[in-house]
Amino acid sequence: MVTATLSRSKPPKTPAVEAAHIDLTPAFDKTTGVRYCLYARKSSEDDERQALSIDSQIKAMLELAKKEGLEIAEVRRESHSAKATSGRPVFNQLLKDVRSGMFNGLLTWAADRISRNAGDLGSVIDLMDQGHLTEIRTQSQRFTNNPNEKFLLMILCSQAKLENDNRGINTKRGMKTRAEMGHRPCIPALGYALEKRPEDKRNRVIPCPIRGPLVRQAFEKVAYQHTSGRQLYRWMQEVGFTTKLGRTITLSMIYRMLRNPFYTGRFEYPVGSGNWYQGTYEPLVSQKLFEEAGKILDMAPKKAWGTKEFAFTKMMLCGGCGSGITAEEKHKRMKDGSIRKYVYYRCCHAKDLNCKEASIREDELLESLLTIIDTVDLDKIGMKHRLQEEVSRYEKFTTGVLGQAVGNTMPKVEIRTYAKYLLQNGKIEEKRELLNCLRNKLTLKDGKVSLATEIKE
Repeated sequence: MVTATLSRSKPPKTPAVEAAHIDLTPAFDKTTGVRYCLYARKSSEDDERQALSIDSQIKAMLELAKKEGLEIAEVRRESHSAKATSGRPVFNQLLKDVRSGMFNGLLTWAADRISRNAGDLGSVIDLMDQGHLTEIRTQSQRFTNNPNEKFLLMILCSQAKLENDNRGINTKRGMKTRAEMGHRPCIPALGYALEKRPEDKRNRVIPCPIRGPLVRQAFEKVAYQHTSGRQLYRWMQEVGFTTKLGRTITLSMIYRMLRNPFYTGRFEYPVGSGNWYQGTYEPLVSQKLFEEAGKILDMAPKKAWGTKEFAFTKMMLCGGCGSGITAEEKHKRMKDGSIRKYVYYRCCHAKDLNCKEASIREDELLESLLTIIDTVDLDKIGMKHRLQEEVSRYEKFTTGVLGQAVGNTMPKVEIRTYAKYLLQNGKIEEKRELLNCLRNKLTLKDGKVSLATEIKE
């Protein structure tokens, strides 16, 4: 008779693993001295799929334990695929407990519940070889530390692995056949919907009556009106364009959409393979419109990140949203035909895409920094010693070389004056080093740069 007491507490659940430790009265099989742990597993991590699989396994194995007179010490359950090695937390802990001597027998529905990969199978066989695992019981078979029975266990688990491998090959072959028939084997692109008709065996891909016209209009805006990605993003927010789940579309999704040839009626599968197929669905845009939009996107390609370096980037924060400050270069053609270059520093909108803080031109920024240098105490910011060394080196050079040649003494240089000189004419590294000594972060607020709390003399 089975003497087991199940705890009423519900097992904790996680998205990937549903692990339950049902404590039973610790006992050994009276005839064999085997301490069993009942292990039940289902492959799907979704709570809705295979929902009754684990419960039915436990019920069947408890009936077997009652019939055979086995006493179960603990029940453990898991919702995880056994295809990958060491991918099941509950099973991995079970192997550790067997190795530590907590259990020396496993009770499970079938051999494929234990392993569908060579790695976990090797771990189980190794426990049997070392004498930690005495017996494995399934619904219809019994495996002990016997060469023939271990060989049979390996064959059954290897057969389960073969089924998994063949299932993957068959699935890929079916997806390729589906692509050759004109059906892309994945969810349709944004702007399309699935329609189920009685005469069709599969769902049919049709243009979404709500999002489809907006997607076509987005291509037309880029191709004919030269609308930028950010302008298109703001327009889609105004018209209420969302994803299929009702979420706000992102800027990166817009650029991927404009580069997706699926809208022209052709698709590549797998992506990057060079295999193109003609779809059976209705194209949202023509090939000519798609190419025209692509030309506009390629008209002003972005330079590689970091190739253009500005002096005062990464040194300030936006006073409105707290984002970093970036810089951009603008060119203006004058009436005399010459071109003037301006550098503007503005919020990078990392934390708030709609931040309205005004930008500042580099010459105005430099004037603000010179004013800040006049107000701070160079001793407190820790820059006085470094500047003093540079000034002393300059004075030694002038008095030792130029002074002897001319016959008079060169005027002394003030440290603060030298600091201003570095900000105006120094190298980018020298400017950054000087501003890094400021204890307070520089902020850009209302088109002006200031310290959060200025340190005055």
